[in-house]
Amino acid sequence: MMNIFKHNPLIVLIALLLLGSVNGFSQTKYVMAASPEFKVDGGSTLHDWHMVSTTAKGEGLFVVEGGQFKTAKSLSISLQAETLKSGTKGLDTNAYKALNTEKNKEIRFVLKELTGAGASMVAKGDLTIAGVTKPVSFPVKMTASAGKFTFEGSFATKLTTFNVTPPTALMGTVKTEDDIKLSFKSTFQPTI
Repeated sequence: MMNIFKHNPLIVLIALLLLGSVNGFSQTKYVMAASPEFKVDGGSTLHDWHMVSTTAKGEGLFVVEGGQFKTAKSLSISLQAETLKSGTKGLDTNAYKALNTEKNKEIRFVLKELTGAGASMVAKGDLTIAGVTKPVSFPVKMTASAGKFTFEGSFATKLTTFNVTPPTALMGTVKTEDDIKLSFKSTFQPTI
């Protein structure tokens, strides 16, 4: 049997093409649909605060079999830090200064591993905030509709984990808490 492959490169080429097409058949490139939602929730000595962005870019290579999501081979998401808005100009200005958005324009997540099945999964990957990259792990809920997949979840972290000094205001009398919660909801659709 090995002699057939050894002496006939055409058979080897056909076999490789067939294996490649079977292996890659269920892997499809998906891109983030319009209007995702990314939120940062925190607190301060004065009041709780929230920042939201509905602008981001993302793409991934998903394994889909029979219309059902199986896993993601790759996934990356990025958003411009200054698209996060609180509705209060002063708060936004302080946040951008703390994140040093002039130098660190992007917040980015790169998936390393997705485990679980059905609607409940756990994502592990690298999150970059303010130019500092840290490994993170968090639960993800997935729903499917009309060939699109929506992922949502949240997890707690700290500003200081990413070397961000919690901002202060009013000459230091108002202090931002170190603890924050990051939340997301985004839908991915196949590329045409």
